[in-house]
Amino acid sequence: MRISQLAIVGVGLLGGSIALAARRRGVAERIIGVDRRAEALGRAVADGMLDEASADLGAAAAAADLIVFCTPVDCIAEQVVEAARHCRSGTLLTDVGSTKAAIVRVVRGRLPDGVTFLGSHPLAGSEKHGPEHASAQLFEGRLVVVTPDADAPHDALSAIGAFWSALGATVRIMDAEEHDRALALTSHLPHLLSSALAGILPTELQSLTATGFRDATRLASGQPSLWSAIFHANRTHLLAALDLLEAQLRLFREALSHQDRRSIETLLQRGKTIRDDLAKS
Repeated sequence: MRISQLAIVGVGLLGGSIALAARRRGVAERIIGVDRRAEALGRAVADGMLDEASADLGAAAAAADLIVFCTPVDCIAEQVVEAARHCRSGTLLTDVGSTKAAIVRVVRGRLPDGVTFLGSHPLAGSEKHGPEHASAQLFEGRLVVVTPDADAPHDALSAIGAFWSALGATVRIMDAEEHDRALALTSHLPHLLSSALAGILPTELQSLTATGFRDATRLASGQPSLWSAIFHANRTHLLAALDLLEAQLRLFREALSHQDRRSIETLLQRGKTIRDDLAKS
């Protein structure tokens, strides 16, 4: 994989990490960063992430062979449509959004001939944000889900897969709706739960928190505006995941209310078994 002009829209943790990984692995000859935040762009150029910084999406899109959108999920679809108006035939567009179905649905049928968008979601990241936290190793050994429409050109799908593979990731193809249903449980619900747990802690008890509470609430440090957009975009599947969680909490509540230590231990053992299996994978 060798890209002449790579454009990254949104130079934060993920966008900066894509730039660093592409630079280190020789994936792109030239990297253009697009962002409204002049400070973030200046830092990215000074740190050698970018060859060029721009606030002009259209100009960057006109020069690019591949554009990766690393902006909040409620911005991506319209940015893709806007950028595509300026793209040359053959340009590929993808993104890193944590939800896929709504983005794919809005973009579908609105791009010029010869310009292709394929949704992507790297299962990598951090509660931290900003290019200062970017890492060239962020995608190594991590999974990237690609969610093409049924009629997506095969060569475009191969090229997007090759791009993520060149950054060190493994690639899985999924239906966009299936992706959102799964990620509601494996990503979005954990963040909601982490925030809820942090939110009930009284100030006077903060000094009594140790590793357990701090580990369980790490995700709550994520950027609220970004995560509120994710929750809203995937609200149907997130509500279904919440139903599963509430059912599990009821089992714990009932066992505690009836002083049923055997049931409590069974529930704890199930959680331990699944968590231990994750640690092996």
